[in-house]
Amino acid sequence: MRSRFRRANKQSPELDITAFMNLMVILVPFLLITAVFSQVNILEMNLPKAADEQQAPAEPPAFLLEIVLRQNVIEVSDRPGRLLKAFPKENGSYDFQAISNLLQTLKSRFPDEQVAMLMLEPDVEYDYLIKMMDIVRVVEFERDGKTVQAELFPDIALGDAPEAVRGKAK
Repeated sequence: MRSRFRRANKQSPELDITAFMNLMVILVPFLLITAVFSQVNILEMNLPKAADEQQAPAEPPAFLLEIVLRQNVIEVSDRPGRLLKAFPKENGSYDFQAISNLLQTLKSRFPDEQVAMLMLEPDVEYDYLIKMMDIVRVVEFERDGKTVQAELFPDIALGDAPEAVRGKAK
């Protein structure tokens, strides 16, 4: 009678992970392949220091490239308040080639300068900001059938554009 009520030794069922392993065999190579194609470019920016860390320079610099992106014009000046040239927006776009030519001329006049201040109004499109950063940093040209990059003003500081003065671009 004792044997009737005795429970048989039951073994716990095995966990079937075959479906999970099949998923991993497919998923891991897919993730590795897509990770190669999604590369991120990082541009190192020099942000302004806190007000208490800044020290006033003894004398103003002889040359300070300042580029102001506005809704309808890009203004290039060599120090605050001294406008070199304005490039109005025509047919929905700026003349980036003319801006690049001007920056190349400025770099030839001031070869040791590395800093450019890029200031923009709040409503300027992000694409224009990125395009201007590329134009300010490097210039590409053909030499011996190869595309060569030359450095212009690689240290870019970003800021808000000052309000437009009447009579100037607004």
